Amino acid sequence: MPELPEVETVKRTLNVLVAGKTIKEVEVLLPRIIQKPSDIRMFEFLLQGQTIQTIERRGKFLRFVLSDYVLVSHLRMEGRYGLYPSEEALELHTHVLFHFTDGTDLRYKDVRQFGTMHLFPKGEELVQPPLHKLGLEPLDDEFTLEAFRQQIAKRTTKIKPLLLNQAYIVGIGNIYVDESLFLAGIHPEREASSLTSKELQVLYEAIIQTLRDSVEVGGSSVKSYVNGQGEIGMFQHQLRIYGRKAEACYACGSEIQKTVVGGRGTHICLTCQPLKRTRKKNQ
Repeated sequence: MPELPEVETVKRTLNVLVAGKTIKEVEVLLPRIIQKPSDIRMFEFLLQGQTIQTIERRGKFLRFVLSDYVLVSHLRMEGRYGLYPSEEALELHTHVLFHFTDGTDLRYKDVRQFGTMHLFPKGEELVQPPLHKLGLEPLDDEFTLEAFRQQIAKRTTKIKPLLLNQAYIVGIGNIYVDESLFLAGIHPEREASSLTSKELQVLYEAIIQTLRDSVEVGGSSVKSYVNGQGEIGMFQHQLRIYGRKAEACYACGSEIQKTVVGGRGTHICLTCQPLKRTRKKNQ
């Protein structure tokens, strides 16, 4: 599933490709992609004549800000957008077409068919599902060390599933949690409440560094991800621990282990990330 860096990259490429274009008509070929409104014909009708002002991101969701509405799109496992000439033949697994007045189409393709779209009047999208309960944005100015401490410090949950919980911090999926915890030297099974003040600061900085480094190179194409221009990301070539089971740790040479934490496959270097079960002292 695309995580924050990948969705951020798609957002940026789509702004280059389609911002300012006006929708002539919409075709929905797979109705279950559209979650709101329930009437597919109404979805198509409301988008006619709408101009895409900008594309923004909230967590792993794209927000197409239109003249009067906001389209909230989640790519899920395999969803992707691309710009095509309107006369070009449809590729397999194309489910939604936005026909523009300039003779081009924005096409949504999804092999797994898990993606979703919600259409809201402007302003309503942030107070209704699926965006209404999302947590802190780790690349925003509001993501301060103190805000991070307040979300994390007193929780007795294991740190990895806590970081994956989008109600606390958004956009950090399995790849980037493993990478951030390794960079911070923290075992993924540590209780969040056991982390010292220094460890929280190091983890906070590791999350920001990892996400920024990935955004800079277009995200990770570990499976099938491409951006809106059909280009793969390059961060998979910089992964320190994720996907490297049984390989030597770059930092210490120990063999990287793979286990399951919180139901997710997890990569650990037990030398660099020792499991400390003692709770933190007041600091």
